[in-house]
Amino acid sequence: MEDKTDKLTEKQIEEEIEEEIEKKEDTFFIKGPHSRTSEFWQTLKVLGEFIKGFRTLHFVGPCVTVFGSARVTEDNQYYKIARNIGRDLAEIGLTIMTGGGPGIMEAANRGAKDAGGRSIGCNIILPHEQAPNKYLDHCVSFHYFFVRKVMLFKYSYAFIVLPGGVGTMDEFFEAITLIQNKKIFSFPLVLYGKEYFKPLSNFLNNMVEDGMIDNEDIDLILFTDSAEEAVEHIRIHAVDKFKLNLQKIPKPSIVLGESE
Repeated sequence: MEDKTDKLTEKQIEEEIEEEIEKKEDTFFIKGPHSRTSEFWQTLKVLGEFIKGFRTLHFVGPCVTVFGSARVTEDNQYYKIARNIGRDLAEIGLTIMTGGGPGIMEAANRGAKDAGGRSIGCNIILPHEQAPNKYLDHCVSFHYFFVRKVMLFKYSYAFIVLPGGVGTMDEFFEAITLIQNKKIFSFPLVLYGKEYFKPLSNFLNNMVEDGMIDNEDIDLILFTDSAEEAVEHIRIHAVDKFKLNLQKIPKPSIVLGESE
């Protein structure tokens, strides 16, 4: 049987590849200059995602965002720890926010539900379809990682990082960069798992020795193996320090078609 590609010109093949690329919105967005009309409509799509996130998350209350691997299963020790942390923070009155997916994200959201607390997910739409976990009161799904990341930081007064991969490290460094550069307040940043994060701790100390960062930057981080210490650290350095009113949550406007 004659291969289909034998009948296609080089230009036709390039056009088919181009069409497939343009179906992937993130790839299309960062691919390079497009027509002014295309850039305009792409900007509107991004704006639409921001508005959707703002409208949905405006009523969730002060949050703690929990980062961690999507790959761990229910029998993993870090899943159990994330669930306990989510529960204990929800009992204080804080809303638990995650990336909305499985693994540690699911565990933290599940812990919030165990305590009858508020559980929020900011899910990312991926080619292999990361499905939102089933322990969410509200979930917003985004095409763009950068929009999702803004939401995860905008509504949070503390961040807990459990073991994870590249995405988790990206979120950790985003958090410490924003705090270091005073783009957000000095919210507590907790890394749970001293042994797991030991290479990261060593790397950060090497950066200090080489004059790339200051000692004060490392002081922004609490490394711990205690869920109780993590929760108490957040209570002192977020709830108490910023005098959070955990009972006062904005009410939706019926006129604007909003809902909790």
